[in-house]
Amino acid sequence: MDAMESAAHYFREAARLMELSPRIEELLAMPSREIRVQCTIERDDGSVATFKGYRVQHDGSRGPMKGGLRCDPSLGGLEVNALASLMTWKSAVVGVPFGGSQGGISVDRCTLSEREWERLIRTYTRQVADVLGEQVDITGPDLNADEQVMAWVYDEYSKRYGNHPAVVTGKPLDLHGSPGRKAAAGRGVAAITRLAAQAVGKDLVGVRVAIHGFGNVGQHTARYLHEAGAHVVAVADSKGAIFRDDGLHVPSLIDHKRRHSTLDGFAGAENISAADLLELDVHILIPASTSNIITKRNATDVRARLIIEAANLPIDHEADEILRKRRIQVIPDVLASGGGVAASYLEWVQNQQRYRWTEARVFEEIDRIMAEAFAVVSDVADNKKIPMRTAAYVVAIGRVGKATVLRGL
Repeated sequence: MDAMESAAHYFREAARLMELSPRIEELLAMPSREIRVQCTIERDDGSVATFKGYRVQHDGSRGPMKGGLRCDPSLGGLEVNALASLMTWKSAVVGVPFGGSQGGISVDRCTLSEREWERLIRTYTRQVADVLGEQVDITGPDLNADEQVMAWVYDEYSKRYGNHPAVVTGKPLDLHGSPGRKAAAGRGVAAITRLAAQAVGKDLVGVRVAIHGFGNVGQHTARYLHEAGAHVVAVADSKGAIFRDDGLHVPSLIDHKRRHSTLDGFAGAENISAADLLELDVHILIPASTSNIITKRNATDVRARLIIEAANLPIDHEADEILRKRRIQVIPDVLASGGGVAASYLEWVQNQQRYRWTEARVFEEIDRIMAEAFAVVSDVADNKKIPMRTAAYVVAIGRVGKATVLRGL
């Protein structure tokens, strides 16, 4: 089950509920532009290597399009399409004036030296620069693309078009980045987790949480939940997972991961498999790694009663149906992971103003945006008696569709 199929299924489910005409459904589903580019670089040994690059612009009816740059050897055009559409719905759900796009390079970062990596990013930027712009399409960090990558994109774009910091988000602070940007996605996930727990009558204090994925989003989510009194009992990264029944000390674990690049060897924790983590007896499960982590093969083994999707499309649609039948509440990615796009919007606003806000103000705005989005989606879910995922898509499709009609076909 690929990500594109699940993304299309979730969209169609809501579109049919809304009784959209086939023509409007096709209009909203189809990307406005798809680009595939050749990224050829000279390697350090003098040889030549070529990589496939992508930029898909899905919808710009609500404002300039926004989407990340993802670098992964398995990346293909269908996944980029799915992620671009997801950004359209995510931006609409959280209420920021962006459309959706996505970029990517099919590459294994570990196979390139630092100089080769920089050459590749700059080559990709030159190839897609003519379709980017602070009022057209804004890029930002995604899988295997950090703030240094964003600095190279910003610099390469500036060589052709002059200084336009708002064309890139997720930049270093010294290059017009925003305070709080690194923590934003995790803060948004934690805020939604708190609101979702409250909606079912639970306080976060003492709640048992498992997090599948311990990169930037997973770490900040864990830190905020730990500070709120939750017991983060298990986490997983790409190399394995660890478990401690009475809760892990998250600040020490983050420091351990930073120093050793692994979870293995953390004092007081036992090693388990990442697959076992998904089946733990916990109150809340947070998939924060990659897509299709929960499928029909393991959905029946999930024991958590609340799932917060911090990653993009971590549950395929067949598994989602199984979880619904088991009455397991799922807060979808288009809502739960909206803190990242909210932070991107806030960085874009600051860059437009040529003014930097305090971290406290950034976090205050993110908290407000996420709380308002959760309230709107919850109201739709309650009033229409539909799952939160379907409600989120109903909200998003309604907002995008209205903007499309108002602007004129």
